[in-house]
Amino acid sequence: MVGFTPAIAPLFVPADRPDRFAKAALSGTDAVILDLEDAVAPGAKDRARAALCCDFTDLPVVVRVNAIGTQWYPDDIAALRAQPVAAVLLPKAECRAAIEAMAASLPGLAVVALIETARGLAAARDIAASPAVRQLAFGSIDFCADLGMDHRRDLLLPARSELVMASRLAGIAAPLDGVTAQLDDPELCHADAAEARALGMGGKLCIHPRQITPVRRAFQPSDDQIAWARRVLAASTGAGDGGAVAVDGQMVDAPVRLRARAILSAAGG
Repeated sequence: MVGFTPAIAPLFVPADRPDRFAKAALSGTDAVILDLEDAVAPGAKDRARAALCCDFTDLPVVVRVNAIGTQWYPDDIAALRAQPVAAVLLPKAECRAAIEAMAASLPGLAVVALIETARGLAAARDIAASPAVRQLAFGSIDFCADLGMDHRRDLLLPARSELVMASRLAGIAAPLDGVTAQLDDPELCHADAAEARALGMGGKLCIHPRQITPVRRAFQPSDDQIAWARRVLAASTGAGDGGAVAVDGQMVDAPVRLRARAILSAAGG
């Protein structure tokens, strides 16, 4: 079993298409999500469960099951017990108690709770505080359908911000943003991912291999940000975390140095 590590650009693959599993793992993604839910037609659910495996890659393999209460959910959970997956992605997450009951039946398996409804958002802080939950994710398209609202960045800002706040308060990984449905516009995908990163989200769900590079690029600090961070830390040498200095005409103190260190850490140096 590969342990759960928060991913930046996890890629969905229909679980009834095992011919795509290895290709997905070689796409540049940092986790593969085998999807038993939306990507699989009702008549193909059994075939998808039978195809579940993890031996096609060394990357973390996550499985999105069908929602609690659906006719397919019990068989999905039974199938997971036979596979060394890194995590289960639970759609329509709305209730901490139900999530913990699921986790008890899959001991040791990390849970990524997919928030897709008004009830789920209202319970997000309680869900994030569950010991079973390692990360939240945002199902923005389903969320908009639930509320009858347009799928627009400005309208979804409060929901995304709440997921970031819930994750931070619970001390878990920053949440994953929802998918960009447009497959042939990498710049739109990059812009959506950059907006998510600016809000404090930790990554973005991908539904096509061509989305991975734009997403990873958005979550990688820019050359200007890296240069700024290095100037901040160089100027701060000797000042200590309690002292203030000026860099580029702006005051730099302990919180700014913390931000600079985070940028360099994300850049890998």
